[in-house]
Amino acid sequence: MIGEINLAGVFFSPLLFCMAVAFVLRILLSRLLETVGFYRAIWQRPLFDTALFLILIGAAFLALRGLTHS
Repeated sequence: MIGEINLAGVFFSPLLFCMAVAFVLRILLSRLLETVGFYRAIWQRPLFDTALFLILIGAAFLALRGLTHS
């Protein structure tokens, strides 16, 4: 189990940290996909972006869990 993250005496939920990381990664990945032209093949871009954000949250949470569990 991942405990709270302590930053200068203030405790934050690991989910909040993972959401912030996933948000930045989604913006970068979205810009990359836009320049490549990938979004021309996507029917519902907001739905795709939401799914991408949720996948990135899960990946960030697993990465944080792997880093703190070792």
